[in-house]
Amino acid sequence: MSQRPRLRGPPDERTPAELLTFGVVTLDKPPGPSSHQVSGWLRDAVDETLAARDAGATIDRAAHAGTLDPKVTGCLPVMLGDATRLAQVFLEGPKEYVAVLECHGPVPGDVESVVAEFEGPIYQKPPRKSAVARRLRVREIYDLEVLEAAERQVLLRIRCESGTYVRKLCHDLGLALGTGGHMGHLRRTATAPFDDRELSSAYEFLDALAFWREDDDPDPLREVVAPAERILEGIPSVLIAESAAREVANGAPVYAPGVLEVDDEASAGDLVACFTPNGAAVCLGEFVDDPKRDVVVDLERVLV
Repeated sequence: MSQRPRLRGPPDERTPAELLTFGVVTLDKPPGPSSHQVSGWLRDAVDETLAARDAGATIDRAAHAGTLDPKVTGCLPVMLGDATRLAQVFLEGPKEYVAVLECHGPVPGDVESVVAEFEGPIYQKPPRKSAVARRLRVREIYDLEVLEAAERQVLLRIRCESGTYVRKLCHDLGLALGTGGHMGHLRRTATAPFDDRELSSAYEFLDALAFWREDDDPDPLREVVAPAERILEGIPSVLIAESAAREVANGAPVYAPGVLEVDDEASAGDLVACFTPNGAAVCLGEFVDDPKRDVVVDLERVLV
């Protein structure tokens, strides 16, 4: 007889161990370490804490949402345990940065009008040191604003499509301004749906683990670790019955009889998130809007 799948409880009622095995930390990445190193440190710290608490749980992986170069600071969501299955969601949402453009000559008076020309689709070729193939590709700049300009520096706010190379953008802006230029300081202020109003430092995260491990106080941990469902804010949702969720856990797609409600924003081919009535995430999948099929969602990632 097959084991009955275990569904998660409501996100706001989970134990510290459940949060740490299906949660997200919105980290304020410091300058120095790579994004991969930071994720590894958090994973190891969580694993040691779960072992010390004899929590009956462990994690063997953690993943970050969008690589930041070692010198770059700011918003770095780190997914813990099974939350790493949600990494693809961050490819859907925009990123936001504040950057210093270091011009190689005095900033011209028409800097704002020149910068405005870069809003919209732009062509980019990844830099030589990137981890992806150096092929020309299109990225969308949703908003590009000059916050301040003085002498040879321009402070920019950039809201852009995931995968945009800000360093390359600054280089191209310098050419367009006629001065040449390069990227100075860079800070990521948002990775949708998270932004810099809710960041926690690595020290705050480690302290929160210590409070739970040594003093049996989970409150600081709940302040810095969010249920993984937070990642899914902004993704069209499908509400399904618990009976349907158990079938999904065994690999079945989401069939129409098990669907309770569909987000009005869901369209055929969209990435959607399925939830049980208590708010727990069940799976990611592709929405099927075809009356000839009994399937409503084709599975991509099972989360239970």
